[in-house]
Amino acid sequence: MNNSEYFQDHMPENVCFGCGDNHDGLRIKSFWEGDVSICQWTSKEKYHGWSNLMNGGIIATLIDCHCMGTAMADAYRRENRSLDTLPEYRYATGTLQVKYLKPTPNTEVELRASVVEVKGRKTVLRCDFYSDKGIKTAEAEVVAIRVFDSSENKDSAFKS
Repeated sequence: MNNSEYFQDHMPENVCFGCGDNHDGLRIKSFWEGDVSICQWTSKEKYHGWSNLMNGGIIATLIDCHCMGTAMADAYRRENRSLDTLPEYRYATGTLQVKYLKPTPNTEVELRASVVEVKGRKTVLRCDFYSDKGIKTAEAEVVAIRVFDSSENKDSAFKS
């Protein structure tokens, strides 16, 4: 797998607000840099919380979507295969615990996520969130749950 390959380019039919092919969405892109996944994203005025500060919900969405993509990419990596091979996997959020450390300027940000633990369908990740000045403004622990495996019955994949 090429390190510059974006995880989200291998999620067919993904229309998620944060990471999918959604015209009104954030449209993040994540990639590997060694054992850490990176997402660099540039905010817009419409994502303000207070004047010139990023909205906390947008920060949480960025962390959430970056970590779901990372969990998926990590599963493929653990099986030593590229993102364009079968079976396809998809993840959903089990828990998302964000700690906001400082206000985040509404400019460019970088997210850095790493896998802490994998146990069955559950992947635990840590994500650090940085402003364009390299200042860590938030951190999170995220639990991703594999909710779809194309080798299983597709009709039952998303039923609760």
